[in-house]
Amino acid sequence: MRGRPFVLMLPGQGFQHAGMAVELYKREPVFTAVADAFLEALGPRGTVVRDDWLACVDGAPADRGTTAQPLLFMIGYGIGRVLADRGIHPAALIGHSVGELAAATLAGVFDPQAAVRIIAGRCAALAEAPPGGMLAVAGAPEEVLDRLRNKSLRQDVVLGAHNGPRQTILAGPEPRLSEAASALGEAGMIVRRVRALEPWHSPAMDRASRTFGEAIAAETLRPPGIPVLSTRTGRYVTAAEATRPEFWAGQMAAPVLFWPALKSLLDGESGHVVVDGGPAAALATLARRHPSVVEGRSTVVPLLAPPGRDAWEGWTQGLAQLEAAA
Repeated sequence: MRGRPFVLMLPGQGFQHAGMAVELYKREPVFTAVADAFLEALGPRGTVVRDDWLACVDGAPADRGTTAQPLLFMIGYGIGRVLADRGIHPAALIGHSVGELAAATLAGVFDPQAAVRIIAGRCAALAEAPPGGMLAVAGAPEEVLDRLRNKSLRQDVVLGAHNGPRQTILAGPEPRLSEAASALGEAGMIVRRVRALEPWHSPAMDRASRTFGEAIAAETLRPPGIPVLSTRTGRYVTAAEATRPEFWAGQMAAPVLFWPALKSLLDGESGHVVVDGGPAAALATLARRHPSVVEGRSTVVPLLAPPGRDAWEGWTQGLAQLEAAA
């Protein structure tokens, strides 16, 4: 692994689980300080989020965007800060959904105080979001969408994320999302609900996206000091894009192109150390499907263990791998 560039992946909605990163909060001082500062700056909302998080509250309370989004941002940003404190600096950052905002903060597009206000604005904008959700479907995007033969249904239920060669996320409002789940199940496809209670990354979020844009427009934006590989475009964020509020706000209503972004990074001959800073090693699982990893040119290092495994042991093992490669 030594000598390969290190790329940090940061998590988005749907990857959360009860107790995620709580062990880091208890035992990793830099992470604790970052989490405390962020949650305190969020005010009363931060108090609720902290209490539910440390109590390992699960189910709908944990899956609402107003809880999951701040926590996922905080975990991704906090892990990035811990690594920097240890002298481990990424050559690039990839963020899935709200993880892209954490990546932008680590890259200096937003300062930490502005990031708190931006995440608060993202949560407030959810008042404009209709009830809905997301579906994970085993199949390539074109195959999955082709199975939704009802044209009016396809207008409302759209590609929400492309996570892997045969891992597609659909998004949309209710009751159309449930209708899509039934139609795909009847067509023989494997479908499961994603842990989200809003129709993220679909046109149903357009109004919320515009409201969110007003919060970002109130802040000073800068070009990234670390390259950010955008899962909105599948390529690196340009200086011009980074300083446009609508680029970041529009992500709420646009599909997450995680797999295309990862391919643009790993398709070349040179290898990378791809580090998963998200819960349950979920992004690591996706990245391991890329040929560069399968063939041994690139290596995947998860930092947070799946539920049921020793979280601290997983963290220390991942850090040891990274420090050996630094």
